[in-house]
Amino acid sequence: MSADQPTVLVVEDELAQREVLAYNLEAEGFRVSKAASGDEAMLLVDEDCPDIIVLDWMMPNLSGIEVCRRLKSRPETRSIPIIMLSARTEEVDKVRGLETGADDYVVKPYSVVELMARVRTQLRRVRPATVGIRLEFDDIVLDSETHKVSRDSKPLKLGPTEFRLLSTFMEKPGRVWSREQLLDRVWGRDIYVDTRTVDVHIGRLRKALTQHGGEDPVRTVRGAGYALG
Repeated sequence: MSADQPTVLVVEDELAQREVLAYNLEAEGFRVSKAASGDEAMLLVDEDCPDIIVLDWMMPNLSGIEVCRRLKSRPETRSIPIIMLSARTEEVDKVRGLETGADDYVVKPYSVVELMARVRTQLRRVRPATVGIRLEFDDIVLDSETHKVSRDSKPLKLGPTEFRLLSTFMEKPGRVWSREQLLDRVWGRDIYVDTRTVDVHIGRLRKALTQHGGEDPVRTVRGAGYALG
């Protein structure tokens, strides 16, 4: 399984519904993690921050609406798109879900095809490179569909790891990524890689980006990690 595949966390207390969702998301090319309760969802988010969360409203103990409220109140998780699933059809319930911070609201029973489309819509916002969108930063252009990168209209030669690093940086210019976060995003949690390996590949990325001249756009943030710009 590719480390740069987007991850969806499915939070649903009904086993059959959870498995159906996971099956269809995996068929769409997502990595899927599953939680059977709100408490488990909070733990999983802390362990492996997902790109998107599909969250059921009605769950015992910690409800989906409370999970949403907590995640959206934390700076480190508030940008994760949350698609709320609910059997509540009243407009007041939809408004409450959205006002709590949900990015989308889907009423049960739902069309799986429509839900997958809504997941892809949210993905385009947070992981544009994974859906073939062309990314630009200053004079750097990354085409994730053709796997080509250029700077000042001159083609650059990047290895696959450096390409994934650059994709990560260009999806969120200015964001500071720690070495551990880059390991999770670029290499994946299933593979053990020493954090010093990140420094090696950052060095290679810098060399590739400046092979035709120009300033190094990758910024080292002391004690924190790296950022683009």
